Amino acid sequence: MASMLMNPIRSCSVSSSWAVRFDALAVNLIFNYFLSVQTKSKKTLARPGVKNIVLVEGVRTPFLLSGTTGLLNRTGIPKDAVDYIIYGTVIQEVKTSNVAREAALGAGFSDKIPAHTVTMACISSNQAMTSSVGLIAAGQCDAVVAGGVEFMSDVPIRHSRKMRKTMLSLNKAKTLGQRLSLIGSIRLAHLSPELPAVAEFSTAETMGHSADRLAAAFGVSRVEQDEFALRSHTLAKKAQDEGLLQDVISFKVPGRDIVSKDNGIRPSSMEQMAKLKPAFVKPHGTVTAANSSFLTDGASAVLIMSEEKALAMGYKPKAYLRDFVYVSQDPKDQLLLGPTYATPKVLERAGLSMSDIDVFEFHEAFAGQIMANLKAMDSDWFAQTYMGRKSKVGTPAMEKFNLWGGSLSLGHPFGATGCRLATTVANRLRKEGGQYGLIAACAAGGQGHAMVIEAYPQ
Repeated sequence: MASMLMNPIRSCSVSSSWAVRFDALAVNLIFNYFLSVQTKSKKTLARPGVKNIVLVEGVRTPFLLSGTTGLLNRTGIPKDAVDYIIYGTVIQEVKTSNVAREAALGAGFSDKIPAHTVTMACISSNQAMTSSVGLIAAGQCDAVVAGGVEFMSDVPIRHSRKMRKTMLSLNKAKTLGQRLSLIGSIRLAHLSPELPAVAEFSTAETMGHSADRLAAAFGVSRVEQDEFALRSHTLAKKAQDEGLLQDVISFKVPGRDIVSKDNGIRPSSMEQMAKLKPAFVKPHGTVTAANSSFLTDGASAVLIMSEEKALAMGYKPKAYLRDFVYVSQDPKDQLLLGPTYATPKVLERAGLSMSDIDVFEFHEAFAGQIMANLKAMDSDWFAQTYMGRKSKVGTPAMEKFNLWGGSLSLGHPFGATGCRLATTVANRLRKEGGQYGLIAACAAGGQGHAMVIEAYPQ
């Protein structure tokens, strides 16, 4: 079992190497953990001549409110355990732009194992997983680690554009006079930093503002959003108390506390939530801090293998990774509707209907985003007008939907959420006795992803 280490910190003053250690930790976690793991079946989605690809195991660090805790890796892993490593991240550190490679080396992987980093906003680790599937399906690899990491407690903060230009010019200056002239040109305004913002480059609109407009467009009330957020936190707390969040691995920094669970799960009350003011569209918006996902530190990892290789090595997979799709639409007015567009497409590819799905895990960026997607999915008019479909796909049954909480309560490290969704589906299918699961998520840029996951026969 991996020794997972966490160092509680009280300030955000940490070095950029934390992101690499953070990622290395998750890469390291999965291999030490799956060595100790050994996992129903109705009809199967297996196809003749198509290689079965399985999720052997998935783990993650506790998801933590940004600024509360940092992560550190202390152990090594077998150097020849995998063929390839792919990681997703969103807020990249310039010094470690290929954080997958740096983390792999830092975790003790052989330098002969290739690794690359992908970025696709909130579906970055989804892309890491499906890229892994592609490598295995093509016969290039038999075992791939996919995952994601986000360290919001230490995001890169840039100088202003004018200051950057001056500093670059200073670096090129050949004479003292040139340097003094450039230094003399610096004004107080040049020293103002550029803070990262969760905003669309194409529209300059923050995601929260877009979520508020989307909720209004679909008639989602403040009460509906608060009720859904409360549901998420309540279910997450129940799952945590019952020990269902088994993908979370405890770890410890010497001389510090052991951290073993997500720290953003905070069930409140409708009365308390109603007191909060709008966070984005003021004063009449409906999106608040209570019904939005919070900035989160976290890392996740899954081991993906060909079924043949997994069985040959003595592992009992948890699930098959089946059909998946990516979608893209208008980033202005449909920024967060990825699940609505992706769900019917992936069901059609798999030859399934909504009623066939036993477990749904949708990414909860905002309660308003989830409710708007559910209303869009239940609208024939929307399907016909915007999606070119004859009829609606329908909404997931809520008794199957995000039953162990979601991003609103567990947290949302941008680059790591996709693997959490997939692992949760695999674990819920095993626990609940279902056969098919479906994950879906929206992402910046108006993109989205969905995947069908099938339980592995026990």
